[in-house]
Amino acid sequence: MNDEDITKFAADLRGEVIRAGDARYDEARKLYNGMIDKRPQIIARCADVGDVIVAVNFGRDNKLPIAIRGGGHNGPGFGSVDDGLVIDVSTMKGVRVDPKNRTVRVGPGCTTGDVDHATHAFGQAVPFGIISTTGVAGLTLSGGHGYLSRQYGLAVDNLLEADVVLADGSFITASETENVDLLWALRGGGGNFGVVTSFLFRTHPAKMLYGGPIIFDIGDAAAVMRWYRDFQSKAPEDFYIFLGLQSVPGGAPFPPEHWNKQMCVLLVAHNGEGGEAAVNAVRADLPKPMIDWAGPIPYTALQTLFDALYPAGQQWYWKGDFVRALPDAAIDAHLLHASKASPGSCMHLYPIDGAVHRRGKGDSAWDARDVTWSMVIAGIDPDPEMAPALKKWAGDYWRAVHPFDLGGAYPNFMMDDEGEERIQASYGDNYPRLAALKGKFDPANLFRVNQNIRPAT
Repeated sequence: MNDEDITKFAADLRGEVIRAGDARYDEARKLYNGMIDKRPQIIARCADVGDVIVAVNFGRDNKLPIAIRGGGHNGPGFGSVDDGLVIDVSTMKGVRVDPKNRTVRVGPGCTTGDVDHATHAFGQAVPFGIISTTGVAGLTLSGGHGYLSRQYGLAVDNLLEADVVLADGSFITASETENVDLLWALRGGGGNFGVVTSFLFRTHPAKMLYGGPIIFDIGDAAAVMRWYRDFQSKAPEDFYIFLGLQSVPGGAPFPPEHWNKQMCVLLVAHNGEGGEAAVNAVRADLPKPMIDWAGPIPYTALQTLFDALYPAGQQWYWKGDFVRALPDAAIDAHLLHASKASPGSCMHLYPIDGAVHRRGKGDSAWDARDVTWSMVIAGIDPDPEMAPALKKWAGDYWRAVHPFDLGGAYPNFMMDDEGEERIQASYGDNYPRLAALKGKFDPANLFRVNQNIRPAT
């Protein structure tokens, strides 16, 4: 490339082109994970689908590695690429709710909070994650699980349609009636198949829930974890609980006497009738908590509880696994390694059952239809000097518990050093079909800055 090529590219866009050396370059290239520092040649901030088509064609024709940036909330930093082109769709943020048909159309730059705000006015929600700053595109394309997934399924189970710009620059719609194979692949296959420029989701009732954190002293964690593994299989689908091992944040509104204490937390979310009674029954079975803030709460408030604890720019290193069982020996290993965590680090177990299990393993690219939990071990700290320690802690913890877990993991909980074997294990029996579809829609592997599925030849 030369300056003339890039100048012409910029003139062809309604959005803007940011290059190395521009005044806003360093700000524009920042990633959610402060541990990762990448320097792309060009950042193309797209204003519309036409811009995306121009950018894909430009990157392909100039043999540039391409990264796609949506909401930007990505652990391994796949929203950027060294010496390549970032197709940034973060400003494509439209949300349109159709209350009659109970659907919502979402732009690729939206966060889940953008969508929650729009759907909440109608008493509806899409089953997304647990943090409102998460980007819709990245969360959805790799599956998407959260507070409503036991009741309504994964985000991909509620994805009805997607508009996609393919590697050859063509634009197609994938739905349940056209390009069905592409929709199947998008339902969990990540960003491997093209640039999604619009999502259409089914929505579900979710307005006021009974939920919030119930926090126990770490000395009670073994008892709480044993209770949790037994309760999970018997819980009604409108009752969601995830379990965390971490520290009490050192600041308001947490009581000062508990700041930075290690804890076991149950984050409860009941989206149905009798929520208070259901949570009271849980309270009666468990040790006395240090803090109990569960109560009536709007769904949008529940979704934002963690936002302030996990701002952009911190150091992140995470490891994930799919988990089917939680034997006593696994609990012992969890407690041993969680006790060595830095104050911001955590381990979470998220339920993957209920409505998720009602779909077959081959019904979508998401293969994990028979697991019990999705686990993440996240080393987190604001200090860049902590990066090596975070990696070591998370890696040691994962190696200790992985023998009790399954071979694969939720792709959004995997870094860029996992290896192809782990990626294949995460997709299980669906991997060969995904590789064949990758060969159909992206045979040259243009979209490879991701948990990559290599095209079948």
